[in-house]
Amino acid sequence: MSDRVITYSEAIREALRDEMRLDPKVFIFGEDVGAFGGCFGVTKGLWDEFGDERVKDTPISESAIMGLGIGAALMGLRPVPEIMFGDFLTVCFDYLCNQAPKVRFMSGGQAKKLPLVIRTSTGGGLRAAGQHSQSLEGFFTQIPGLKVVLPATPADAKGLLTASLRDNNPVLFMEHKMLYGVEGPVPEGEYIVPLGKADVKRSGQDVTIIASSLMVYKALKAAETLAAEGVQAEVVDLRTVSPLDKETIVASVRKTHRVVVVQEAMKMAGTNAQVIALIVEHAFDQLDAPIKQVAALDTVLSFSPSLEDYVLPDENRIIAAVREIIAGSGG
Repeated sequence: MSDRVITYSEAIREALRDEMRLDPKVFIFGEDVGAFGGCFGVTKGLWDEFGDERVKDTPISESAIMGLGIGAALMGLRPVPEIMFGDFLTVCFDYLCNQAPKVRFMSGGQAKKLPLVIRTSTGGGLRAAGQHSQSLEGFFTQIPGLKVVLPATPADAKGLLTASLRDNNPVLFMEHKMLYGVEGPVPEGEYIVPLGKADVKRSGQDVTIIASSLMVYKALKAAETLAAEGVQAEVVDLRTVSPLDKETIVASVRKTHRVVVVQEAMKMAGTNAQVIALIVEHAFDQLDAPIKQVAALDTVLSFSPSLEDYVLPDENRIIAAVREIIAGSGG
């Protein structure tokens, strides 16, 4: 198994293609995923190889797409529905939150598994305004039985999607729009990253920065700037936000004693809040300074580039948060 440099989008497509070749029960469907290759080009070429039976275009109906996914999973297939924009998961909220995760618990043992991987895009940056730019992962971490995955790197995108496709539970796989063109080393052949395991993307001893998805890159840029100031930041990529990796998070906090938690979603009731609660519960006595969080402002994202940039978090806000807690704890 060797590494070569490919894009995030290509890594996702490779995971899909490999699993489709390996398991004839895996099939893809959604709006424009067939000959067109998907809104963001992720499924390009899969229709040519696997045909209409396994790469299916659907009407513009998120509820129909999700209903098909649940039914197909119950019948023994391994469906991979695509919801083009994560904002429109709200259209099929009942199927996603009240049906798919609960079937195994409400069927008297008749449904022993529900292998369903829902792929969707998430996040801002494309100047697509308030209905196509949200980061709604926090909603779905409230749903028992639903795993929520946010890969940041191409390698993690391939490894986490492969793990998701082999899982026997519903998985919401959220791909940031601004990452599709990002390149990185990705192992060839079979590659699996376990769900529920965070990753330390940069080691440091002065402060822990916890992030996921696109915010991992913002955190790494912030860490580079801080290093020039003599502050060594550890960057932890959550990768899976439900379930969270308590062990990795707590171990890093116990090492650095200072924490900044970063999310692209609005500050109110996001995954930041649960990460902070976990730290307070399991490592509060290890903290030398109050926990800081960096998040989007609590307002609707604008189509205006300057306004969108003002609302969304960036490396400068992360740097400011780190500087504040370093100064407040005596440097």
